[in-house]
Amino acid sequence: GSGFEARAQLQALAATRALASVAVFSPNPASRSAFIAHFAAQNLTVRDAATPALATQGADVIVCAARARGEQPVLHADQVAPGATVVSIGSTLPEQRELDVGVLSLAHCIVADMPHEVLHDTGDLLAAARAGLDLAPRVCALGEVVQGARAVRSAPADIVIYKSVGSALQDVVLAGMLLDRALARGVGADLPQSIVPVAK
Repeated sequence: GSGFEARAQLQALAATRALASVAVFSPNPASRSAFIAHFAAQNLTVRDAATPALATQGADVIVCAARARGEQPVLHADQVAPGATVVSIGSTLPEQRELDVGVLSLAHCIVADMPHEVLHDTGDLLAAARAGLDLAPRVCALGEVVQGARAVRSAPADIVIYKSVGSALQDVVLAGMLLDRALARGVGADLPQSIVPVAK
């Protein structure tokens, strides 16, 4: 993917580690070009990949931030190298797909921000269940990993998947942290408090 969420994922990765190379795939060449230009302005070179396979070839980290619909996964098992970490954030509903069942079958560990929702409400894991793949024993909570209670790899070649569906609680906690920082620094502006309904 090459949209807003994909940009945020790459910015987070670039802020936390040195990146040897970055490639982007999107089915829309204009979106890829805009993504590349955005990061070129930040002195980060991104290579244009015409296919998912070209984007993922030999990658240590693969970020899927696709608006995949219609049960069509964008990442397949033959595109994931041993030892890779796969981050999947675009398939959060039953009708959405990013990861092929083969990718999930390779996972040593599937780290989930919301394990129950990931197992029972995401198209990727629902498809795996329909295919007879029981992934529940491999799913662990992000909190367990952060606290050091669960190791995600037992060998360097193990493939790890991080599957995020997001939650209102995460958003509220982050908003609270940002508010506290803004107040401590004396920045920002007070806005009237109201709840505005959002039409979908």
